Amino acid sequence: MPEDEQQHDAAIVAFPNSNERRLRIALRNLDAALEEQRQAVAAFRAELAQLGSAMQGLGASAQGLQDRLFEVAEDNALAHQAAQRLQQTAAAMDRVTCDA
Repeated sequence: MPEDEQQHDAAIVAFPNSNERRLRIALRNLDAALEEQRQAVAAFRAELAQLGSAMQGLGASAQGLQDRLFEVAEDNALAHQAAQRLQQTAAAMDRVTCDA
């Protein structure tokens, strides 16, 4: 048998895809894509939950900072009032010593 005939006999013949087979392949690919999408949506939801937690923490920190700044402003106002009273007292004492 010539070498060309031996190669021809060993060739694989591809069967044409039937409509059913193509449909099964398409459905398998669709199922795989849907599973990937489910996983992506689950991961996205998990990231959103983490973001929500981070935002709550940030909100609590911002509220704590605002409360602390309010306290500092009150302390500053009290210190300012005390300084004004001291200045008035010093001015009054200065007048008394100057008059004497």
